[in-house]
Amino acid sequence: MAIAKAERLMNLALCLLGTRRPLTKRELRSSIEAYVESFGTGEGPASSDESFNRMFERDKDDLRELGLVIETVDGLEGDVGYLARRDSNRLPPITLDAEEAAALGLAAKIWQQARLAGAASGALQKLRAAGMPLAAETEDIDAPHSALEPRIPAHEAAFEPLMLACRDRRPVVFDYRKSNAAHPERRQVEPWILECWRGHWYVAGWDRDRKAERVFRLSRITGKVRSRQGAFTAPVPDHVTVRETVESWAGETATGSARIKLRAGHGYPLRARALTVRALGDGWDELEIPNGHGLDAWLVEFGPDVVVLEPAELRADVIDRLRAVAKG
Repeated sequence: MAIAKAERLMNLALCLLGTRRPLTKRELRSSIEAYVESFGTGEGPASSDESFNRMFERDKDDLRELGLVIETVDGLEGDVGYLARRDSNRLPPITLDAEEAAALGLAAKIWQQARLAGAASGALQKLRAAGMPLAAETEDIDAPHSALEPRIPAHEAAFEPLMLACRDRRPVVFDYRKSNAAHPERRQVEPWILECWRGHWYVAGWDRDRKAERVFRLSRITGKVRSRQGAFTAPVPDHVTVRETVESWAGETATGSARIKLRAGHGYPLRARALTVRALGDGWDELEIPNGHGLDAWLVEFGPDVVVLEPAELRADVIDRLRAVAKG
């Protein structure tokens, strides 16, 4: 929704909520600045009146679709009036338990670097003013305080457009650079859901070109994410299935174990997942780590600090990826 339209709808809603008597179209037209700037106060040509009537009907329908209850009242002189009674549009009290409030506070923090940061902050302030505890406020005051605070970063430029596309079920197009490729490729995707895994955001969806389910890491999306018209062509799985797919494609679901050599003082994310660690000397350690789909792509990111010992298939996949990057 364009900012100008959002402001126009807000002003119309405030007029309808603030009046004690029904207002006619002419009164609303002369009271709302956006209508006056576009169509005047009603003294113009008939075409201007027709354009205003069409816009007003669209705005009225949009407000009703957003949940505003607008009454239509027939006046004594035959004019139709409109108003939105406050008692008909008052929301019931918001009640959240401690877990729900904490989850809401954490979700709002995702928007700290996004365009809706101000709106999210304002919403939290209103909930606090209503006496609703949020995030750290839900902790037991007698419990020991922790220096750690949960945070979910959302720095990638692709986060917001993909989040909106997932919400609205809109296909998107973007350029994507795989870990073993020097140049990005165009992808046409029907996005299902965003997941944050080990500090990185991923989007799971249907790749139209490959006609298969795929997961993309947002930090590897280059350029802008562009929306496309039309409906999804593939069914959307439930949330649990999508999350399992994200974890699997990101290397979370282990199907075995692998042995690697890791340079001492490097690869702390790998060390955090290690099943066993053994010092080899000469500045190297041997680690046993879970082996699952996507591990080869992850190991490539550590460059010369990692050497795969076994299994042979994993070693070959890592070497192929490194050669592809070297060729450019």
